Formats: sequence, structure tokens, C-alpha cells
Amino acid sequence: MPDTDPQEYSQFINRELSWLEFNQRVLDEALNTENPILERLKFLCISASNLDEFFEVRVAGLQQQRQSEIAEDSPDGMTPADQLAAISTRVRRFVDDQYACWGEDLKPALEKEGICFLHPEELDTERLKFLETYFFESVHPVLTPLAIDPVHPFPQLLNKSLNVLVKLGGKGLTTDLAVIQVPRILPRLIHLPGGSGNEFVFIAHAIARFAHSLFHGVLVESAHSFRVTRNSNLYFDEEEVENLLSTIESELRKMNRGKAVRLEVESDCPPELVERLLAIFNLNEDDLYWIHGPINLMRVMGILGDIDRPDLKYRAFRTHRVLPVSEDLDVYAFMRSKPVLLHHPFDSFGTVVDFIASAAEDPAVLAIKQTLYRTSGDTPIVPALIEASRNGKQVTVIIELKARFDEAANIKWAKMLQEAGVNVVYGLIGLKTHCKAALVVRQEGTGIRRYVHL
Repeated sequence: MPDTDPQEYSQFINRELSWLEFNQRVLDEALNTENPILERLKFLCISASNLDEFFEVRVAGLQQQRQSEIAEDSPDGMTPADQLAAISTRVRRFVDDQYACWGEDLKPALEKEGICFLHPEELDTERLKFLETYFFESVHPVLTPLAIDPVHPFPQLLNKSLNVLVKLGGKGLTTDLAVIQVPRILPRLIHLPGGSGNEFVFIAHAIARFAHSLFHGVLVESAHSFRVTRNSNLYFDEEEVENLLSTIESELRKMNRGKAVRLEVESDCPPELVERLLAIFNLNEDDLYWIHGPINLMRVMGILGDIDRPDLKYRAFRTHRVLPVSEDLDVYAFMRSKPVLLHHPFDSFGTVVDFIASAAEDPAVLAIKQTLYRTSGDTPIVPALIEASRNGKQVTVIIELKARFDEAANIKWAKMLQEAGVNVVYGLIGLKTHCKAALVVRQEGTGIRRYVHL
């Protein structure tokens, strides 16, 4: 830091507002016409996912601080209330930019390429019949409409789950509201046959179109999508818990039902219904966001794997393998000859995977010790460590259970490793083990040699 008075608040940029400007730069890539159109769509989706996490963690934390009597000002001099007010103003502008990017820019550009997002009202008779058949065969059986009345209070909706609010009418009703929760197992986009081959309907629109089939003898006056975002912070004292894994598992079960921090509602929802939702979730106008397009843009990312248009994407990137793939290659001799520098993502991470996998199979290897922070769902590292343990090697893994939003996955890996006889350590109290490190201990001749990856 330069030699300045720490009380000079003007020297500091607010952490939360700075983060929002970072996310603006992600959105700017979606607005950049020099990027291929499907890559621009991906950037838009990423900006939406980023904003979700911001509300789940940062906004939720500030709201708690505002309610607390011991909250401290940030280094730039803003109180939690000041920050929340500034965030609300900036995020509204950001969300407007997101949906202008979607509705005025990307959606028309995608339509020119034959990639269309259609409303049921826009479908011809044949494709509307397909949508109806798909709904009754694949969607209707897993839906459970829930009436909202004094006997049936509002359901505990999961964090970021998609829901449809239904306004009911007719004689003899005890309530005029119902909620249809959209199960997460269902795809958010329905791929239509015919046409350009790349035409989709959002599942929420399909449910709204056929909602009447779920309410026999009752008039469905309207149906509108909404989503609630909840506090996803984990709350526990590491020094007080006896079993970190079971404590985090317990906190994860609570996380989907944390306090509501944001309500997103389709722009055509009547204001009086929105007011009732705000009251139900104990939120105010500052926490409400009107959405002029699909709720949760991140779900649009799902179409990228269905569309075979390499001309609308970046050219496939080919990584370089530093260690030549060969059955004759002695990876240890190669590493003994000189240090090996890997520059990811330009150099393939497969080199690291090969290093761990070969150590698991090598009879001369006595032990493998490794840290794990985040892993992909199909990681080859964990199976290699399990294989090493089964081959009689001493395997120790520090697996960070507190990796944000990867806690559940890491708990799964930790249990699998423990069942295979691996010594699992759950990080250090008060710290996060964020580093990536591996140590292979090998018997060579009359001595021991260690090989390290950092």
C-alpha cells in the first residue's frame, strides 16, 4: 500500500461493487460481436451463474450484517445498508443489460442461424401436438401442484428452483393461488422436431400452457414463472465441531432452505401477486427483480451440447503434451533429467493425470500424498488414488470440504477414498487448503526418491 492514511476511505474500492464490475466484463464478452455467437451465449450464461453466487453468498452475508448490531463498516467506509443499496442499483442496471443482450441481440442473431426459442403460442399445429404429447408423457407425471391456503401453507421451495405461480378462479374455492414446482431432473429446454432442427421451448412455458390439466374443475386465470435465491453460506464453528464431514453434510441439507435473499419474477406477473410472494418470503421491493425473458439464463447453456455448429463456436483448442505418450517412456527418468514446467491450459493437464496414474500402478512407488480442492465429476485422479491404495501403497489425501459449492462433491469423494483405505484429512481449522500439490515416494535402488508436483 502507498503511504496513506488508512482512514482515507477514498483510497479504497468497495469489494462488492468491484466484483459487480468484474461480472460486467464477463457480460461485455457476450456483447462483443467479434466473438462467435454461441460463445457469446455462453458468456451470458456464465454472467448469470456468477450473479446467482453473488446473491447466495455476498448479498446474503451483507443482509445478515445489516440485521446484526455488531456489523462493521467496510474499508471504504460503507455500512452494510449502504452497500446493499448500491448493489441493488448496480445489479438492476446489470440485469437490464443482460436481458437486453438476450432479447435484442443474441436471440435475433441466433434465429438468423436457425436456433430459435419459441413460445407455445408460436407453434404450428403439428409441433404444438408434439409439445402436448411430450408434456403429458414426460412432464405431467412428475408434477405436483400445491394449493396455497391456511390449511396448506406455502411450500418450502428449494434455493434457485424454478416454479410456476398459478392464479386460480371459479366458485367455491378456498384459495386462488397454487404453485407448481419444476423438478430439477427435467430439462429446462424442450427440443422440437422439424423446422431448422434447433428449435426449443422453455419448460416453464410448456407447464404454463398446459397448467389447466393439473387443476380439474378450476379455472386457471394465469401462470407465471418465478425463482427465489436463498442464503447459501455455511455456518459452523470449526473448533467446536467433532466431525467436520457430518457437520458440513448437515449444513448442506439446510442450505437449500436458507433465508430468501432475492425474488425473480416474470415481467407479466400481476403486481398484486408479486406483493403476496414478497410477503410470503419476507422480502421487500429492494429484493425483487422483474425478469424480461427466461428466468435463470444459465439453463440456456444446456443447448450448447445439442447444437452441432462448430462454425458458431471457437475453434477447438488443442493442448500440448509435454511428456510424449509412449509405453517406453520412463516418466521418472524424464523428471530426474530436468524440472518440468507445465503452463495450463496450453500444456495438457493429462501430463499430471499420467503422473498420478503411473504412480498408482508402479510397484516401486511406496506412497502418494496429495491435496484435492475441486475435481470434475469424471475426474481420473480419484480412481487412480483408489487403485493405488488397493495396490498396497500408502495413500494420504487432504481433501478440502469447504470448497465453495463443491462441498457435496468433495464429501462424496472423501467417502469413496476412505472406503478404499485412503487416509483422508479434511484440511486445517480456520484455513482453506487451496493449493494443488502431490508427492510420490518411490524406492529406487538402495534409497528413496521423492517426486513432487506443485
